[in-house]
Amino acid sequence: MLAKRIIPCLDVKDGQTVKGTNFVNLRQAGDPVELGRAYSEQGADELVFLDITASHEGRKTFTSMVERVALELSIPFTVGGGINELADVDRMLSAGADKVSINSAALRRPGLIDEISSHYGSQVCVVAIDARREEDGKWQCYVNGGRISIGKTLFDWAHEAQERGAGEILFTSMNHDGVKTGFANEALRQLAERLTIPVIASGGAGRMEHFRDAFRLGQADAALAASVFHFGEISIPELKRYLRQENINVRI
Repeated sequence: MLAKRIIPCLDVKDGQTVKGTNFVNLRQAGDPVELGRAYSEQGADELVFLDITASHEGRKTFTSMVERVALELSIPFTVGGGINELADVDRMLSAGADKVSINSAALRRPGLIDEISSHYGSQVCVVAIDARREEDGKWQCYVNGGRISIGKTLFDWAHEAQERGAGEILFTSMNHDGVKTGFANEALRQLAERLTIPVIASGGAGRMEHFRDAFRLGQADAALAASVFHFGEISIPELKRYLRQENINVRI
């Protein structure tokens, strides 16, 4: 059985790592380069770097920042934010990224997934989905950093992304983001059952038990978190030891 992955996420705005709650009320969390180096040394399995306002502001991800972070890493590195065409992917891979994460651009032009997977291989293409569970119980997808509902549902869009060649789905529950009460395990389980590609859980980590539940109840392949790592609430080595004790296969 493949080892479950622990993935810190650097949400970057104006060159600084930030973290909010339900996608708003952002506060600074530190220098992305220093955080990236620390997570690599602590045994994180991968690092995700998201320029969270790139799509909203219509600009490109900071290539120089990606280069600086990549130089400090010895683990796989995924970069997202403002990636709209193959030239953007090329620039990120040349700067040191191993994968790219696409979100708003893919929802607006789904063929971008086909282009990336056919040109670079599906392993390079991570489709990130920001979804909110609405009052009717449906999970609706949002674009532009959770600002605009796009009229597609989580499960239908995730399946389409897989069929177009996505290598992984990174699902962030907007309801759970930054609240620290646990991941959206029921939705994660449904994704895992419907898809054949890995699912990364995002949104809701507050305690080590939440990671266990994402793997055990949600059947996620990886769990991503930000503030609990950035602010020292959970250390990655301690988390992995705990998960091992819970009989969850992780790399130590």
